[in-house]
Amino acid sequence: MPEVKMAAASSELLTGWCLFGLSLLAILAFSWVYVRKYQSRRESEVISTITAIFALAIALITSALLPVDIFLVSYMKNQNGTFKEWADTNVSRQIEDTVLYGYYTLYSIILFSVFLWIPFVYFYYEEKDEDDTSTCSHVQTALKYTLGFLMVCAVLLLIGAFIPLDVPQKRNSTEWEKVKYLFEELGSSHGLAALSFSISSLTLIGMLAAVTYTAYGMSALPLNLIKGTRSPTYERLENTEDIEDVEQHILRIKSKCKDGRPLPTRDRRNLQQLEERLRTLRRRERHLEFIEKSCWTKFCGAMRPLKIIWGVFFILVALLFTISLFLSNLDKALHSAGINSGFIILGTNLTNPLNMLLPVLQTVFPLDYILITTIIMYFIFTSMAGIRNMGIWFFWIRLYKIRRGKTRPQALLFLCMILLLIVLHTSYMIYSLAPQYVMYGSQKYLVQHNMTLVDGQPGNVTTYVPKVCDADAPEDQCTVTRTYLFLHKFWFFSAAYYFGNWAFIAVFLIGLIVSCCKGKKSVIEGEVDEDDSDISDDEPCVYYG
Repeated sequence: MPEVKMAAASSELLTGWCLFGLSLLAILAFSWVYVRKYQSRRESEVISTITAIFALAIALITSALLPVDIFLVSYMKNQNGTFKEWADTNVSRQIEDTVLYGYYTLYSIILFSVFLWIPFVYFYYEEKDEDDTSTCSHVQTALKYTLGFLMVCAVLLLIGAFIPLDVPQKRNSTEWEKVKYLFEELGSSHGLAALSFSISSLTLIGMLAAVTYTAYGMSALPLNLIKGTRSPTYERLENTEDIEDVEQHILRIKSKCKDGRPLPTRDRRNLQQLEERLRTLRRRERHLEFIEKSCWTKFCGAMRPLKIIWGVFFILVALLFTISLFLSNLDKALHSAGINSGFIILGTNLTNPLNMLLPVLQTVFPLDYILITTIIMYFIFTSMAGIRNMGIWFFWIRLYKIRRGKTRPQALLFLCMILLLIVLHTSYMIYSLAPQYVMYGSQKYLVQHNMTLVDGQPGNVTTYVPKVCDADAPEDQCTVTRTYLFLHKFWFFSAAYYFGNWAFIAVFLIGLIVSCCKGKKSVIEGEVDEDDSDISDDEPCVYYG
């Protein structure tokens, strides 16, 4: 009999991991296409390309574990609330531990990438661009700068290993006692706590990136699709007029020195600025001429109705996410144990559309997995739209632009680092959108129900009816996902995520207003600018619009 149970459990694990394997292949293909799409054709570097692909892939692979985790805990129970024959305590623990070890393996790789590999490759190419010394010198300098990142990682691991998890309890707070029990169940190993603290710190940075880029991209992407771009023919006529005006202005300034007299300092400075402006306008002229004659432009014009449909769909999805996030946060504000517990709430009092939809889809495999994957990819594309519109900034200094076929190796590494951190944060975002689903999946448990017979038949009859798992469920009847326990191991991170969700909603609404007020984008938006700080290719890119 135990052999039969183990065989059934292995079958369920195999199903979950096969699903994970298929996702792995799709993720690797997507990461390769995505990085190759944006990297510079002139400055392409093999090591930076491989590093960027690897960083993006490992982040997406980690996010793919979430639906696998939910699938496995849900599949241990029948729809009537009873456990399946093979799902005894030992087998359930084995399944949970397998998912947990998968998380920690991937998170260890992420720490290696963020604090060692990506910084080393970035600083190596920075030194290579600035100095023509030997390769050994470049490696030594890159290692010196990378040592600072390793020290930060060591500090985070030490803090995580020794920081106390006990939080002052509120009186009569039975929910918090249950949360503490779940934390203890996850394990008290200092090594796991250290890793959890480090990853939570990176997730906190990912939250800031999501508030900055993803929230704005969720409004900018759909509205740009709906509004479209300006006509290349009209833009070219305007650009030609600008060229003529600048040339006339230059001639007027040069006419002041026909008799051999030197130009005043102010005129020399104006002349230099006008000549730089003229070079930019002529570059725009070449790009606009190419785009105007391109077959791709004609194809995009024919697909304009489809773009509008996609834009309307994306803005509706963005509003759905925002409403779900607002209702979830409002539920925490009204019914959680407060900031000292990280605004943790077991169960839902105010339901939201996504929290109702996902358990329903889970009954038809693999619709919920497809929806989760779609949500993650939506966050990726909206984050990319935000980064493309805003660029990569350090406070008020713009470091890099992200452009198709023209992104430098260093900018590509920055891009994938930001996307990696944002994808790390998506697990908590999905929990915020559908807390009941992330905690328990579609699990149900049996509740005793006393029914009094009528029609002349005295006495009571005790029956058991299935109920969706929530905070009132017995601890041995509902299995909490490893994802949920990991996300809430440190209460202060949960509190920060809670306030981050409010900031996300605020930035989305502000971005929506800004995007509505802005006019149509140029057909070569961001491709030719006077303040370009990075090297750009002169040949135009055909993928506009």
